[in-house]
Amino acid sequence: MPPHSWKTGEARVTRVLESEVPLPLTALLPEATPEALAPHAGWLAPHFLNDDGTVSLAIQALVIESQGRRILVDTCIGERDTPFTQAGDPNVFLGNLAAAGFSPEGIDVVLCTHMHFDHVGWNTRKQGDRFVPTFPNARYLFARVEYEHWKAMLDAGTGGDYVSSFTEAVQPVVDAGLAELVETDHRIGDEVWLEATPGHTPGHVAVRIASGGASALITGDLTHHPVQWAEPDWKMGADSDSAQAAATRRRLLAEHVGTSLLVIGTHYPAPTAGRLVRRGDGHAFEAIDGD
Repeated sequence: MPPHSWKTGEARVTRVLESEVPLPLTALLPEATPEALAPHAGWLAPHFLNDDGTVSLAIQALVIESQGRRILVDTCIGERDTPFTQAGDPNVFLGNLAAAGFSPEGIDVVLCTHMHFDHVGWNTRKQGDRFVPTFPNARYLFARVEYEHWKAMLDAGTGGDYVSSFTEAVQPVVDAGLAELVETDHRIGDEVWLEATPGHTPGHVAVRIASGGASALITGDLTHHPVQWAEPDWKMGADSDSAQAAATRRRLLAEHVGTSLLVIGTHYPAPTAGRLVRRGDGHAFEAIDGD
């Protein structure tokens, strides 16, 4: 599958897929029953609602090219089993990365929106009986509050399944001296910065891009599916604080509905990106094609 990419001024964002899984949306959002989805089916189909009523969940990374930097946002599941998934094949993800024009050695920054297993996996790869950083020339940026929260939980034995990859995919990067703990409004350059979007996890961040009068937002898991823009109060089982996550979505809707902001959904299947629009008395996500 050729990579999708989008221009935002002088910056470019490219999608790198690891896998795509069909599933009932209630597996992610229990409130998304067929009856509850029916009012939204007209704008969700065909991209975000399949003919059989399932949806497709994309596990993917996004590479930002900005001001001479290559910034990899989220690193999928990786080369290890988790309580939810089997280990990924390095030939698939790293092959797709290469097909998009990027080598591990050419990545300058790795940024994880949060520390759940499907966003940190390829931070490291297996070398013999240990895991080592996959991107040897990169600085890895972790939100300080996110790292410290999960580190304390794991030290107490209460981290849970969603951060099952922390020991092999996060800690080796810290031990190698490649990690930088940053604040949730950290700026990577004039065009790229973090925006605090808590709720799904305590230190969750989205990634903002602004260049040449255009702007974009990479969601991370502040939404898992576009319907959450129309139903911002629908909960996801892995949320640390579902009420806070809903408040984050409502804030973003108030700020960006009807604007030209390009929203790139970390778990949205192709075409992945679109804009927040008004629809009747509510809101919707209007998909657009990439380059």
